[in-house]
Amino acid sequence: MTLASLVARKPIAAVTDSLAAESASGAPALKRSLSALDLVALGIGAIIGAGIFSATGSAVAGGGNHIGAGPALIISYLLTAIACGFAALCYAEFAALLPQSGSAYTYAYVTLGELCAWIIGWDLILEYAVGNIAVAVSWSGYFQHLLAGLGLHLPPWLVTDVHRGLATGAIRDAAPRLFGVPVLFNLPALGIVALLTVLLYIGVKESALFNKIMVAGKLLVILAFVGIGGFYMEPKHLRPFAPNGLTGVLSGAAVVFFSYIGFDAVSTVAEEARNPQRDMPLGMLGSLAVCTLLYMVVTVVLCGLLPWHQLGSDNALVDALAHKGIHWAAGVLAVGAVGAMTAVLLVFQLGQPRILYSMARDGLLPSCFQRIHPRFRTPSFGTVATGLFVGLPAAVLDINDALDLCNIGTLFAFALVSAGVLVLRYLEPDRPRPFRCPGVPLVPLCSIGACLLLMAYLPAVAWLRFGLWLLIGIVVYALFGWRNSRLRRPPEAAAASEA
Repeated sequence: MTLASLVARKPIAAVTDSLAAESASGAPALKRSLSALDLVALGIGAIIGAGIFSATGSAVAGGGNHIGAGPALIISYLLTAIACGFAALCYAEFAALLPQSGSAYTYAYVTLGELCAWIIGWDLILEYAVGNIAVAVSWSGYFQHLLAGLGLHLPPWLVTDVHRGLATGAIRDAAPRLFGVPVLFNLPALGIVALLTVLLYIGVKESALFNKIMVAGKLLVILAFVGIGGFYMEPKHLRPFAPNGLTGVLSGAAVVFFSYIGFDAVSTVAEEARNPQRDMPLGMLGSLAVCTLLYMVVTVVLCGLLPWHQLGSDNALVDALAHKGIHWAAGVLAVGAVGAMTAVLLVFQLGQPRILYSMARDGLLPSCFQRIHPRFRTPSFGTVATGLFVGLPAAVLDINDALDLCNIGTLFAFALVSAGVLVLRYLEPDRPRPFRCPGVPLVPLCSIGACLLLMAYLPAVAWLRFGLWLLIGIVVYALFGWRNSRLRRPPEAAAASEA
């Protein structure tokens, strides 16, 4: 293993040629069936989720390791949107230039070399799979609220995780036992992941249609909150605007960054877009703009309903309306939250198998992740593996710190993609680019700086866990990826190995 082999870049021509060869061979391949509207809806589906329903209140009031931003959270959202916008412009340049399913992993491979590409691919598991474990657990909580509103209640041992169940004697004692061990798991979290895995296995177009239905529903619920809450706002609650100053604003930005994760998931389906050169930038930038506007409006209404320091609950939107006597709205918001997080789960469960597929196509993961279903044209093995990786932990674990870990992993990926734009502009300045990131080098440098700034405001424990995760990834690369990389194997050896 030499330094030259670790920084070896995959030629862009090799990426485009492989796509053309797969298309001409007649072998099962991903199907180009997504329109520009599908891509925008996928972006909105991934972005608007637990963040707006759960994280907004805690970001306003603070708590734990974070300082509250107060009503100035609208500035936090704006700053985060600008940081993500810089990164989205960099992503858009690569997505139009390399319409392949690997997202940031592929972009790093052609600019920063194989080791960086592996690190990003490994890092994206934090954003997609580990992040989805937390979303599935949160989805289960809202689903239980929804059932309770309908007068339905599942047995406690069917809606709890092992950690919390073992700590609660009553739940543990009431649970059935298998070989003397109490049976405790989160059935709703496992169930929703299983259902979405089946849908994603069947086809991407069907999944996109289901996502658009979920997106339409949650947008209606958010607009209903804004319309109803707007009549009960009191301007006095918007003062002081920034009770904790710039520190609170930046801390709030680090918290709500999780609410923006998702626009980059659009890039994972570039290989399934009908016109990726035109539609990929539109899907990412369009969804980011729509969601930013919604976040800021919701924050203004929420902070106008109650004093900022009273909004620290995980259900701040529901609690604020209930304080005004609008108790029926809790059920409406529960429906919206369930739909919102269902869409988030769907899009991230869609993206992860496609990243694994691209890594396997390059030999960095076992070839089973490269399997395409001959009828459904989806990455079948990767879809099932992702479902198991997310569903089983969501059924038995209480992931309290997954959000910070997901945030730091995503920010790291954004920074490397932005650096990749600078590198490729230097190495291949004359290469035709269907979409060009404006303001180079300023925009990529601002993206890198904003990502590093937000990372600095995350807790130290998130950095420690992130470092440990990357260390494990490097060990896996050394044991498997480096030895099997197709970049260093002659074509005949790669063909023999695949056979």
